[in-house]
Amino acid sequence: MSPKTKKILKWTGISILSIIIVLAAVPFLFKEQIKNKVLESINKNVDAIVSIEDVNLSLLKSFPKANVSIEKLSIVNKAPFAGKTLVSSENISLKMSIMELFNGANEPMKIESISTENTILNIIFNKDGVGNYDIALKDKTPEEEKSESKPFSLSIEKYDVENLKFTFLDEASKMKLVLDSINHQGTGNFAQEKLDLDTKTTANVSFDMDKSNFLKNTKISLDAILGIDLKNSKYTFKENKALINQLPLEFDGFIQMAEKGQVYNLTFKTPSSDFKNFLGLIPEQYAGNLEGVETTGKFEVKGKVNGELTDTTVPKFDVEMVSNNASFHYKDLPKNVKNINIDTHIVNETGIVNDTYVNIDNFGFAIDQDVFNAKANIKNISENALVNAELRGVINLANVSKAYPVKLEKPLNGILKADVKTAFDMKSVETNQYQNIKNSGRVTLTGFNYSGPEMAKPVSISIADVAFNPTKINLNQLSLKTGKSDVNVTGALENFYGFLFKNQILKGNFNMSSNTFAVSDFMAPTTNTTEDGGKKTEAVKIPSFLDCSLTAKANTVLYDNLNLKNVSGTVAIKDEAVKLSNLKMDVFGGRLGLNGLVSTKGKVPTFDMNLGLDKVDVGQTFSLMNTLKTIAPIAEVINGKLNSTIKLSGSLNQSMLPNISTLSGDLIGNLVSGSLNKSRSTLLTELDNKATFLDLKDINLKDVTVALSFKDGKVVVKPFTIKHKDIGVQIAGSHGFDQNMDYNLKFDVPAKYLGKDVNNLITKLTPADANKIENVPVNATMIGTFKNPKITTDLKQATTNLTTQLVKMQKEKLINQGTGALTNILGGTKNNTPKDSTKTTSTPKEQVGNAVKDGIKGLFGKKKN
Repeated sequence: MSPKTKKILKWTGISILSIIIVLAAVPFLFKEQIKNKVLESINKNVDAIVSIEDVNLSLLKSFPKANVSIEKLSIVNKAPFAGKTLVSSENISLKMSIMELFNGANEPMKIESISTENTILNIIFNKDGVGNYDIALKDKTPEEEKSESKPFSLSIEKYDVENLKFTFLDEASKMKLVLDSINHQGTGNFAQEKLDLDTKTTANVSFDMDKSNFLKNTKISLDAILGIDLKNSKYTFKENKALINQLPLEFDGFIQMAEKGQVYNLTFKTPSSDFKNFLGLIPEQYAGNLEGVETTGKFEVKGKVNGELTDTTVPKFDVEMVSNNASFHYKDLPKNVKNINIDTHIVNETGIVNDTYVNIDNFGFAIDQDVFNAKANIKNISENALVNAELRGVINLANVSKAYPVKLEKPLNGILKADVKTAFDMKSVETNQYQNIKNSGRVTLTGFNYSGPEMAKPVSISIADVAFNPTKINLNQLSLKTGKSDVNVTGALENFYGFLFKNQILKGNFNMSSNTFAVSDFMAPTTNTTEDGGKKTEAVKIPSFLDCSLTAKANTVLYDNLNLKNVSGTVAIKDEAVKLSNLKMDVFGGRLGLNGLVSTKGKVPTFDMNLGLDKVDVGQTFSLMNTLKTIAPIAEVINGKLNSTIKLSGSLNQSMLPNISTLSGDLIGNLVSGSLNKSRSTLLTELDNKATFLDLKDINLKDVTVALSFKDGKVVVKPFTIKHKDIGVQIAGSHGFDQNMDYNLKFDVPAKYLGKDVNNLITKLTPADANKIENVPVNATMIGTFKNPKITTDLKQATTNLTTQLVKMQKEKLINQGTGALTNILGGTKNNTPKDSTKTTSTPKEQVGNAVKDGIKGLFGKKKN
């Protein structure tokens, strides 16, 4: 290779590398300028709050094309939709020629493809008919001064929408349409006025009108070639295939944009008349795999839509679904469904929304010998829907899963019998005008068994008998068993249709009786799946749709570790809370009364209770009720009966038991009778050792009243006094829920209980002087825990102080009596003993002093010889 060639290759390589470096560097060098330019361009044209997290330009990703991506675009409305999101998108990507980036200010920029990811689009019309999408700034420039510049020219060949959620809400008509999880792509040359656009679309559809749900997450898909006439805004269906759930449809005709709305001229039909089409209407998770299903008879769906959609009109339409004497049989199931007849029409003949009506002239089927039929019609649909319906027949529920692939943890069983007629209008339902509702008939369910995740235990209903009357629905009888519990209920529902059709509160009044009622059979926590696939247990939620009262009686109620007898009271359920009124029961050898509220409305369940205890056994009450045991742990060593009032509030855990750390309230208790069992308590044993003047087993606690309050994990005991013989004890202090304590005891102790030495001194006193001796105060402190207490007393110091006092009294007495008295007391020479003339005679004062010294030594030591 010649030097010249090497040189050319060298410089060519350097040039290419330089170009690559420039292409890679330019987006970073001008990133902020690009972002600001995009924001400036948008804000100049819209009256809304626009934000963009980032704008990226890549010249290498699809060279020689340029890629512009806008990350986290958000457009939020101003008044009258202030704060409402019009559009938000995680990513919008545009592809164009690199040369388009160098166009002049007034030159068109051709966009070749657009793609979006995770976008939300909300179109809202308020009650005044104003739409939130009209955010373009009004151009006040006179027509003659306007330039003809076109900043963009859409010569798009491909576009792609990934995971779009579109919501349409009309507040005036209370109509809401949601297209969720939209994935859509199309290819075609938009540079032409007429083109064929090849599209593929999947989505989930939900549709509600005036609180009534017509579609919920219904799967749809459409693969279609659309003939598009851009000049006339006309879109014609050519080759196409649509699916609603698994029901196939084909469309013919067109949709055209008009000045006041859209013009529709469409027909649609099922491509075949196989009854399998009907099963295709049912969501796949319920209908199962339709391959291999044997069917007889026909099922056809066909319809037409013709007319204008404007602010005041809808296109006329006629949708028909018909089947005669059809059947189906899933090959893996033992039974088939036969004699299926369907005749349904959804029609609007005028173009006025309220003139739409639905006729279900016949819907019937049979499984074995059980036949079920229904018919209904609905009219006046948008203003005040009028409903007429009839249900009649028998269904053996055990046969349902034998003929249809119902996914149940356990098969259903039981016999459902129905013979019901109803006629009502929605306004009467909304306003509780029950006199306008015409009901008659009866529904019974016998031998029904069910288990599912929403039930704590499997439920067995021996009979449920419901009668439909004009004003209410009566529950004549409901007998069920679940777990250890048996329940019998009678009562009435007052607004069943409001609950069924208008999401209103379900009201009722019931009477319940039970031989055994285990709370845990009805209050199992719910379990949900977390984002990482794990399981999260949540506390029980009291249904928000209930507003009912229940007067209950039960022979036995099992709650936690408690066995409650002869339980009666009223339970009211409302606003996600249960109110307990005048609830009474036999427990702990006495009677307990309870009033209070349990609420699950917040994130954490709470309770607020007032308890009244009447002659209950103290030891049982405070050892078996964990909550009270935490508040007063020492009470479980008391033998006796208690009357008490307790106010208690806090939060509940997932098992609907009190969360100890959140408790607050107060307790006042009066012991009807009581004694201490010190052998059951390390604390009392230690106290008995320290306070030797006491014998705890002999303490009588009758008529002792104790008051305490608790909050933030701490219990404060107000001072109270107990008596043991002629000893008084005042007790006060506090302890924590963690059992750490800090108590002070003040004993008022007669001197005679302070030991042998003290008693010896007292016996030397005259009765008059002995009566002058006051009781001795002895103080004690208790710290540590109830199981590992640390007790200190000043008993030793109190005894020493008393001894000093007694000695002083003796000394003064001896001085006052003189030498003769001292001699007699100390056992010295009698008055008639001859004096020793050889000894030195002392003075009277000296004789007394010596005698006192010898007397003291005689009391506390050996006597002098």
